[in-house]
Amino acid sequence: MKALKERILRDGKCLEGGILKVDSFINHQMDPVLMKSMAVEFVRRFAGERFNKIMTVEASGIAPAIMVGYLLELPVVFAKKKKPSTMDNMLVTSVFSFTKNRAYDVCVSKDFLCRGDRVLFIDDFLANGNAARGILDLAGQAGAEVAGMGFLIEKAFQHGGDMLREMGIKVESLAIIDSLEGCKITLRD
Repeated sequence: MKALKERILRDGKCLEGGILKVDSFINHQMDPVLMKSMAVEFVRRFAGERFNKIMTVEASGIAPAIMVGYLLELPVVFAKKKKPSTMDNMLVTSVFSFTKNRAYDVCVSKDFLCRGDRVLFIDDFLANGNAARGILDLAGQAGAEVAGMGFLIEKAFQHGGDMLREMGIKVESLAIIDSLEGCKITLRD
């Protein structure tokens, strides 16, 4: 997606260790016009798929997931990183965060992820695929199916996308980073 790629090159910042910082337009301060454009592109790319819910993991995936849910008029469910004291009927899995370098449990109510659901997972980044694997685990526990996964930015050099595609999952990434070597952002055409 051209607008996203241009924005990454203009406003993205590379940090040591393979981290791309996009907090000025995606995951801290957000550009709602860009967010809407990205959601429209996801709707176009997944037009042939059938799903009844959009799903993500808090927090950075919520904004793009909400935009996609709004356009498709579907509910959006996000896996929580902290177990609420009010949630008792839940599914739980562990996810390792590349950015935070630690594992954490994510949970979702069995009331909102159910047997027979077909979900579209939307998230900001695809790196090693840990959040995606967590969602696949939660869906499996619920008896739901993941119909596809959409990511704003995929870091191809961390191979999460390869792993998901080898599993037969339809993966759509709006911008693919081939390298952050030497803190130079190299985008795939």
